[in-house]
Amino acid sequence: MSKKTLKKKTVIRKKTNKKTDFFVHSTAEVEDDVQIGQGTKVWHFAHIRKGTRIGKNCIISKSVFIDSDSLISDNVKIQNHAIVYHQAIIENGVFIGPNVCFTNDKIPRAINPDETIKSSDDWEVSTIRIKKGAAIGAHSVILPGVSIGKFAMSGSGSVIAKDVPDFALVFGNPAKIQGFVCFCGKKITDFKKEKEKTVGQCQCGLKIELEHKIYKLWQQADNTRKIWLR
Repeated sequence: MSKKTLKKKTVIRKKTNKKTDFFVHSTAEVEDDVQIGQGTKVWHFAHIRKGTRIGKNCIISKSVFIDSDSLISDNVKIQNHAIVYHQAIIENGVFIGPNVCFTNDKIPRAINPDETIKSSDDWEVSTIRIKKGAAIGAHSVILPGVSIGKFAMSGSGSVIAKDVPDFALVFGNPAKIQGFVCFCGKKITDFKKEKEKTVGQCQCGLKIELEHKIYKLWQQADNTRKIWLR
């Protein structure tokens, strides 16, 4: 599909005001078999590869690359120059900061042992999943096969090598659990142990619930070495 065709289709959709309206900038490249939901905006020089599904009201910012067969839900914001490699799964309300890099190959090589160039059949994809409401800080790198929990948050420049629990705040290289955050994003300092869960109370008035084992392991770890769960 040419850029000229894309631009023409966008103008037609805007004039007809259908429920399936979305915006694709004339410089963006959207390959065949891409689905884009109502209200989504794809900005300058973005490249979305074939088979990708993007939900409603998303923002795909300048120079974002989204690889083939990725799944992006509603209300997702992907900021400038982010790289989302095949096959990512991004749930509702996720924020991906500028220059974030998804990776998908645990053993990267350009060539095989016999020095022939690697083909698509010579490696195994590892899927990254970002769960509902999570936020990934600018310049973070997410290693293959990692899952990031609901409303979790990573600090800028993090290298995320292991799974992140729901509501966890992580940063560093490698990223480690540094605490827990609210739905609103603020760090929580007030925790109470109840029968089935540890409950955190945010200054904004909202509460989060954590499994006892996750909170206990984090609480017992010292400031120089946090404990992860896989």
